[in-house]
Amino acid sequence: MGWRRDEVWFEVDVLWFREQQRQPFAAIALELPPLPSFSSPAETGLDLSRRRRIEAQAARKRRLATRTVPAVALVLGSASMLSFAALRPASAGQRTGLLQEDPPSQTFRFGLAGLEVAEVPAPPVVPPAQKAQPRAAKFEPVDWHGATSVGLAYSGRLDGGTQLPIAGADWVTWNPNTDSVPNLRHRLYGNERTIRAILSVVGGYRNAHPDAPRVVVGDLSLRGGGRMDQHVSHQNGLDVDVYYPRLDRYLSAPIAASQVDRELAQYLLDRFISAGAQVVFVGFGTGLRGPSGVVVPYPNHENHMHVRFAPPGG
Repeated sequence: MGWRRDEVWFEVDVLWFREQQRQPFAAIALELPPLPSFSSPAETGLDLSRRRRIEAQAARKRRLATRTVPAVALVLGSASMLSFAALRPASAGQRTGLLQEDPPSQTFRFGLAGLEVAEVPAPPVVPPAQKAQPRAAKFEPVDWHGATSVGLAYSGRLDGGTQLPIAGADWVTWNPNTDSVPNLRHRLYGNERTIRAILSVVGGYRNAHPDAPRVVVGDLSLRGGGRMDQHVSHQNGLDVDVYYPRLDRYLSAPIAASQVDRELAQYLLDRFISAGAQVVFVGFGTGLRGPSGVVVPYPNHENHMHVRFAPPGG
């Protein structure tokens, strides 16, 4: 027996729809002979598909039930601690509330051999503070250019600026976008007056405090000046951000007032004022002091001082 186009085979004797006369569906149903009864009917394709789906769901639930979640610490004594991993609930949609964000120090899981220790990646190693660079080391020289600062600090541009090298014997540069050393070169352009003042201040600071860490310098201006991300000002090469020295000597921006070496920070501030700073914005909580109208407490300056110089000849 073969299969031919336009044929459909049934287990019961019924007329092919093209052969029977048009009549209501109820009449067709009445004419169907009774289906044969079997004590154990053969498994159809639909039954096989349903059975495979149920078996796959059961296997997935078994796998989920054996997974571990972050461990809970059980304190056994004042100097010892043991960690156990709780089992994930059988329902995949149910969420556990056990230490969702804290990584475990050690976890255990149930395996074929009983209780097994699960390997946990070692925590990242925090690099030590960078040591002060020897003054005799060679660094990139400054390529000087005569510049013109046009307009205001918050609405201006810089023509022919000088780039501060990304590092020197007395300073490193800090990128506020990536929170890392060094800064990008195109963010380090300033008026020649600004660059000379920075080098004079950081050089005198390190001469007076040979054991102090290098000064961390942030943004100046873009090569051509103008709008700069993270700043409203810094547009004409006369502004520079200088981060407060840290007690732990890390060459990075402080993240808390307790990390600031206030004595060194005040000395650095005083030197910028002596170098002709027009205004220096400092954080309210820093405790830094200076002449009224020159040293100005300002929001969002708790980790750095914003130094602004007057235009040359202005």
